[in-house]
Amino acid sequence: MEINDLTPAEEQVWRAFPLGESVDFRTAEDEDVALGADWGPERTVRARVLRALLLNGPQEAGEIASLSLVGARITGRLDLQYATIDHPVRLRYCHFDEVPRFYACRLRELNFGDSVLPGLTAHAMRVDGVLRLTRSRFRGVVRLAGAKISGSLFMEGAEIIAPDAEEPVLQLNQAAVGDDLRAAGLRTRGQIRLTGASVSGSVHLSTAHLSNPGGSAVDAEVLVVDGNILLRQAVVEGWVGLRGARIAGRLDLSYTTLSNPGGPALLAGSSTMGELWLRQSPPAQGGVMLRNAQIDVLLLEPDVLPDQVFLTSFAYTSLIPHEPAERRLTMLERDGDGYVPHAYEQLAAAYRRIGDDGAARHVQLAKQRRLRGTHPWYGRVWGYVQDATVGYGFRPLRACAWLLSLLAIGSVAYGLHHPHALKASEAPHFNPVFYTLDLLLPVISFGQEEAFAPDGWYQYLAYALIITGWILATTVVTGVTRTVSRQ
Repeated sequence: MEINDLTPAEEQVWRAFPLGESVDFRTAEDEDVALGADWGPERTVRARVLRALLLNGPQEAGEIASLSLVGARITGRLDLQYATIDHPVRLRYCHFDEVPRFYACRLRELNFGDSVLPGLTAHAMRVDGVLRLTRSRFRGVVRLAGAKISGSLFMEGAEIIAPDAEEPVLQLNQAAVGDDLRAAGLRTRGQIRLTGASVSGSVHLSTAHLSNPGGSAVDAEVLVVDGNILLRQAVVEGWVGLRGARIAGRLDLSYTTLSNPGGPALLAGSSTMGELWLRQSPPAQGGVMLRNAQIDVLLLEPDVLPDQVFLTSFAYTSLIPHEPAERRLTMLERDGDGYVPHAYEQLAAAYRRIGDDGAARHVQLAKQRRLRGTHPWYGRVWGYVQDATVGYGFRPLRACAWLLSLLAIGSVAYGLHHPHALKASEAPHFNPVFYTLDLLLPVISFGQEEAFAPDGWYQYLAYALIITGWILATTVVTGVTRTVSRQ
């Protein structure tokens, strides 16, 4: 392209390029870039002029050439697919008439900060530095699938709204970010796809507003993050999918509103995380799916629990903050998978790790009561008996109270009416207390039961004491066996 073909605005950009100087066409710092379609020729630059500069622009000895343009209207399509650009590209506060195309392009740095674009096509793009889309406004799909960004991806305050799109509005599937993905305050209307992506730093989505009601707001299956995912003080309409994700740090959902009525709000099954934080938030509108997930530290406040959770094979090491067992059991009672024994064992183990054996026993008792509901009627009857007498072995003091009460009843009854001796010449001296103990304790024998035989209703009392003694003994032995095996 000959320089004589350039407009005055384009000539200014052309002359600034080899010197690495910035050209700023703005008339005011607070002007609305969305009105850039009305900007006149004095600040309009054709995309093909920028393409010519980047591919074969003039060079100045001793200077580092760069394209730095502020407040311009870019007409035509900026097409750099498959190109290798050795110069930084900074197009800030610019208005693009057509979607830029950077498919399989390689650049050192790309900056579209504060610009308005109808979309971006940059599949398989490689950026050796950083990609900045800070506060950019997109009115179409942003395609970054398979992109390789050596530094950080900056999208703070960006907005992506593509009302007619039938595909994800932000496509970062299979992308690789060498540092952080910084998108605090991001606003999207449609799906964000992060399937198979990897981020060597952290993902910052705090204060974001992600909206795709009834669908996936964030689809991040098998996402790999070496740092944290911070989704604090955010609003998410639609479900967040993290199935199979690996997060070395924490997934922080503090102060965040998750809303997907009638479906799951958080899908994190088969994921691996260092920590999961659910606190200071309204209860999620929708279920929380944690099947087969593995988490080192679960920070969960009971008031944040949704109406339904799914906890089959869900494993965690620590549960904080410390709460009474009654409040924690609410989570297990809302399990959409029904009775899940493993969930009770996990909760009991978490209490035992911090030395709260009383709470652990309470959880184990709740487990037995929940299990009772799955038995046939005769099994439930036996369960009610065990629960009322000794609390399935987890209430040993209750067994002592029953034994003392029955001992007092038997001792008084047989003290007032001595059973007759079977062999008067060989019978020992009758003692009503030890006779009652012989009836109650199935293992220990004091020689009283074999020597005396009651009659009438006293015989039925003996039968009742024997049966009750067996129930108490077997249940207590079961509870002691559980305690010993755990220790």
